Amino acid sequence: MTTVSEMIPDHLTDQVDAALAWWNAEQDVAFEVTGIIDPDDGERELRLVLCGGNRCEQRSFRLDGERGAWSVSLADDEPSAPTDAALVPELDPPPGARREWLARTLEQHEFVVLVFYRGFW
Repeated sequence: MTTVSEMIPDHLTDQVDAALAWWNAEQDVAFEVTGIIDPDDGERELRLVLCGGNRCEQRSFRLDGERGAWSVSLADDEPSAPTDAALVPELDPPPGARREWLARTLEQHEFVVLVFYRGFW
């Protein structure tokens, strides 16, 4: 079963920081990690929930090397086996992912409408 955690385990902090820095170097907005998927599966692949600007994405990163000298690449670029399983709603960003955006938006407007559709937002 897939587990999503908002807390990054201490033993993965260095790898998560390296993957985030690598990802942000290629993006036009700064992203932050708002969750990690299956953090204790023991592999060198990190599945992270990243939020920045007005979007959140789940990306998988492959890390090689050692602490302080990680080589990072997207694992998403590799072809994956087709699966019949539907998207798991738990892969949506954790509840706090849009907290800052919502606070800023509510200061500007009387109300905000959030639309959820089949686990997507």
